[in-house]
Amino acid sequence: MASYVPQPISMLFRCTLIAISIAAYIFAQDPPPIATFRTESSLVSLNVSVFDKEGRVVKGLPQSAFTVFEDSQKQEIKVFRQEDVPISLGLIIDNSASMSNKRERVNAAALAMVKASNSEDEVFVISFSEDAFVTQDFTSDVKQLESSLSKTQPRGETAMRDALTLGLDHLRAHGTKDKKVLLVITDGEDNSSIQTQQNLVRTAHLSNGIIYGIGILGSEQPASAQRARASLDALTLATGGRSWFPNDAAETIKITPEIAHEIRNQYVIGYTPENTANSSAFRSIRVEVNVPDVTVRTRSGYYPRAH
Repeated sequence: MASYVPQPISMLFRCTLIAISIAAYIFAQDPPPIATFRTESSLVSLNVSVFDKEGRVVKGLPQSAFTVFEDSQKQEIKVFRQEDVPISLGLIIDNSASMSNKRERVNAAALAMVKASNSEDEVFVISFSEDAFVTQDFTSDVKQLESSLSKTQPRGETAMRDALTLGLDHLRAHGTKDKKVLLVITDGEDNSSIQTQQNLVRTAHLSNGIIYGIGILGSEQPASAQRARASLDALTLATGGRSWFPNDAAETIKITPEIAHEIRNQYVIGYTPENTANSSAFRSIRVEVNVPDVTVRTRSGYYPRAH
């Protein structure tokens, strides 16, 4: 297998990245094509997770248990299935100086997720400090991923939002699977990104990417930890993922297989919007399940393509 040369996200690239995001925001009336829609129709596809009150994944529910609302208007479900399909997965791993005593355990946790996932998944790795690097391009080779994860030299600060933006861009440009997921693992507050939280969430909605997050914030100052937690929660909630906040890096190896299990047991729900207006304004989504004591997660909405 040919070796892969890490690709840095330089300051110039980071500035270009933000300029593109801002341009996308300004020209929202003509947004780029997104994975939400299939070329033959305006079908909106949702990945939906359902949990019981103990936090366990609920499987085997019928279509009749689900109701979908777009901008508070009930929608007719056209597609419904629960399936384990290969995904395009990005592992976004903090490599800042404070990770020096955590990175080995985090690497093991990342590999545990891959091993618990669909064997046909394609996975890439980004390591980030104040810069972000694609240290391993898409592969299904676990040994190759293990080798790439082990080549780390923690240093510098934390530019998590820039790393996630690079990850979403890499998924869009090179991911071959319909379902696209990022897992970010970090141990502190973002203190170096150019990208804003608002633009990152918008980019995630445009790409239909799901973000999961693990924040190892036990050594952070309380105020900083609170801000870091709020940032991760906002990102994951908006995209239909989840956040975990273990006290120690050793706990991460129990979390990542749980994420893989959730991804492999999500419901896929598709509907054609009742609202046919030629508008690019954000549309909110809510999914309800008529089963007691369950929690439902999916993305909070999408930007429609102008027709």
